Amino acid sequence: MSEPSTITDPADPRLADYTGLTDVELRRRREPAEGLFIAEGEKVVRRALAAGYRMRSMLLTSKWLDVMADVIAEADAPVHVVEPALAEAVTGYHVHRGALASMERQPLPDAAELLAGARRVAVLEGLVDHTNLGAIFRSAAALGMDAVLLSPDCADPLYRRAVKVSMGAVFAVPYARLDPWPTALDTVRAAGFSLLALTPADTAVDLAGLAPHRLPKAALMLGAEGDGLTPRALAAADHAVRIPMAHGVDSLNVGAAAAVAFYAVTTTA
Repeated sequence: MSEPSTITDPADPRLADYTGLTDVELRRRREPAEGLFIAEGEKVVRRALAAGYRMRSMLLTSKWLDVMADVIAEADAPVHVVEPALAEAVTGYHVHRGALASMERQPLPDAAELLAGARRVAVLEGLVDHTNLGAIFRSAAALGMDAVLLSPDCADPLYRRAVKVSMGAVFAVPYARLDPWPTALDTVRAAGFSLLALTPADTAVDLAGLAPHRLPKAALMLGAEGDGLTPRALAAADHAVRIPMAHGVDSLNVGAAAAVAFYAVTTTA
């Protein structure tokens, strides 16, 4: 058991992992380089631990001590207790969920390893919005996708915002980077997957009409909000597919589109 210790100085070096959490550029540089990520909120902290991530430290306000008592009892890392105002001074925002944990990252698997045991995967290109990325991981977990593959320029799934939006689903769905891009898509095809590029283009075929749930292996390709998949990615796909729209709507948010497409490739109906 780790005995909680109270900290009153925002400059205390023990709080270094939690400084400037709202500075996206700073955290994007720091966290992967230092091998850490931040889990925010009771459920997310518990899910990170359940997924096998090791805790570096935990930061709590006093009212969360009882709620997290069992986690504290099993922790082999320091537990820091601070006042809400101090937590805000350190992190840069009001920590209304009251519980933060600094966790150690794990090495990413090789893409070929993930594909070996998978039938349904998502392939994401250029998604830099952490909210969309988190939403896609949550849908991938809920709808039974086996893995997520990311182009080199995709955002970090373990960035605090992405983890929070996914409600910890980033810990449930394995992911890897595909590099070089888009050449590495050949690895997906070589593993027996049909590459389905999601696009609102009129020339694309109706996703449901393709009966993707009957494909032995399917890889759904999704691009960034607005721009969509690049021409090179589209050219690498086996099929360009679309979700039919009504009432003059041209497309869905990428997170919503992903959920619809995931259902289409995983349903047994």
